[in-house]
Amino acid sequence: MSVEELPLASTLTEAESVVIAGPPMSGKYNLMHRILGEAGDRSIILSTGHDAERVRADYAETTGHDPKTSPIVDCVTREQGAEVEDTDLTKYASSPKNLTELGVKFTELAENWESHTDTSVGVHSLSQLLMYWDADRIYQFVRVLLGRTRNQGWLTVAVINSTMHDERTLHTLLDPFDTVVDTRTTDEGWEMRLRDRNSSPTAWQEF
Repeated sequence: MSVEELPLASTLTEAESVVIAGPPMSGKYNLMHRILGEAGDRSIILSTGHDAERVRADYAETTGHDPKTSPIVDCVTREQGAEVEDTDLTKYASSPKNLTELGVKFTELAENWESHTDTSVGVHSLSQLLMYWDADRIYQFVRVLLGRTRNQGWLTVAVINSTMHDERTLHTLLDPFDTVVDTRTTDEGWEMRLRDRNSSPTAWQEF
């Protein structure tokens, strides 16, 4: 299925913020890239789980966009002990546990892309941030991030593992987003559905 055939793609890309919630291996990471690719030609991605090279390659393969249009905040490489310097396309945070540094690195990238209205933002993933901080602290971080991206008119897509956290934590972290996309795995593959505060969930659809 191509990006253009993504179920409910227009609904997703018209939202200001989307969070994808599902169990492991249910297509959340792939779906994040596909929504970002549908939203525009440029995406800033905050990565707490994969290094910049991996994320940029996955983004390009999934979306068909030039990998040079995807600046990355990489929270992995320095934590693993590599000595790397920031570039125009990649900013390295020391660890996912340093939220202040993560925000600073994102701001550095965002300032270089403010003139591009078709920019979108990905966060992969909130669950790894929750390994170091409580839900209320990550909630505040998300609110600040969404405030910045909404002011720019940028779509933000975040990912969370729904089986790693209790109901209170999930409710807290899903609350700031306009749209929630649930994912699951079936015998036929991946499925998704949409829900928000004002409507019942859609039917499950393959993606």
